[in-house]
Amino acid sequence: MKMLSVILLSTLFIQSYAQQPDTDDVAMVIKTMDSYKEAIERLDTTGTGKLFVSSSVVVESGSIEGTFQHYLAHHLGPELDEFKSFKFSDYKADVTIDLPFAFVTESYKYTIVVKKDNSVAIRRGVATSILKKEKGVWKIAQTHSSSRRN
Repeated sequence: MKMLSVILLSTLFIQSYAQQPDTDDVAMVIKTMDSYKEAIERLDTTGTGKLFVSSSVVVESGSIEGTFQHYLAHHLGPELDEFKSFKFSDYKADVTIDLPFAFVTESYKYTIVVKKDNSVAIRRGVATSILKKEKGVWKIAQTHSSSRRN
């Protein structure tokens, strides 16, 4: 009976340990999301394609934008060209790892200043993203964001 109890406890410990998120994975997921956010704040998306899987899906405020490359070429890129600045604040991210995927929920505020007339837009936003770990690298597979006036 003692042996059965030891085996059962060992099994439960191993299962419990295996379900704990790897802090390195959480840190790498946050780094991926931060890299994307920082590129938008720089108004320079150079190299951001490497943060996304090739078959990614971007959904923004009720519109399916297609892959990140399509979104970048037809929406995000032209939009950023019109901005003088884009700054995030009050940023929070919650990460759940379930290999080979990670699920991220973000909340934030952002402030945009438009080049043309220096008008300012302040919004509250949320985003949910699914990342996939490919060859040890976390990449965004799908992201959905929305915002509203502050």
